[in-house]
Amino acid sequence: MIKTFADYLNKHNSYNDELLALRKIILDCKLKETIKWGSPVYTSGGKNVVGLSAFKGYFGLWFFQGALIKDTHHKLITAQEGKTQAMRQWRFDSIEEIDEGLIKKYILNSVENFKAGKEVKPQKKPLLIPDELKEAMASDSNLSEAFDSLSLSCKREYAEYVGDAKREETRKTRLEKVVPMIKEKKGLNDKYR
Repeated sequence: MIKTFADYLNKHNSYNDELLALRKIILDCKLKETIKWGSPVYTSGGKNVVGLSAFKGYFGLWFFQGALIKDTHHKLITAQEGKTQAMRQWRFDSIEEIDEGLIKKYILNSVENFKAGKEVKPQKKPLLIPDELKEAMASDSNLSEAFDSLSLSCKREYAEYVGDAKREETRKTRLEKVVPMIKEKKGLNDKYR
């Protein structure tokens, strides 16, 4: 379980120097460090501004409202096309690519946007319950009642989790996994919150 920046660094030790360099730049911008979703996240006024990430082939920054940043140097990409509207990522392959001045400029622009109340609001998607989940609720009133008592976001997480599986076998396996969780009125991702 990652609870501190040091824990994250230990898990991604192939990028220690790079992550430490990015962290120093972020902290110089007077952001508050926390851990969310197993990664370092930096906030201003309680709003998520930027996060650090490390993967096998690269490391980078996540800007939570990156779509609003003036990306004059074309550094930001939409890492999850079709899934994220506001979030943008800046990827690095080596420590030599870290430009402290430019990174600070992007971070401070993001903070200014938050202070000005600028925000990309996510578009609300309709709740589409997959057939497998509909059938399970039709045959189990306890499951149906428990599902109905969940928040819309929890319902959506379960529906997408089951429905996004391509294979019928996978959808059935996922359904079997989530039925007890729904009956306990737990959210699919509660353990990460």
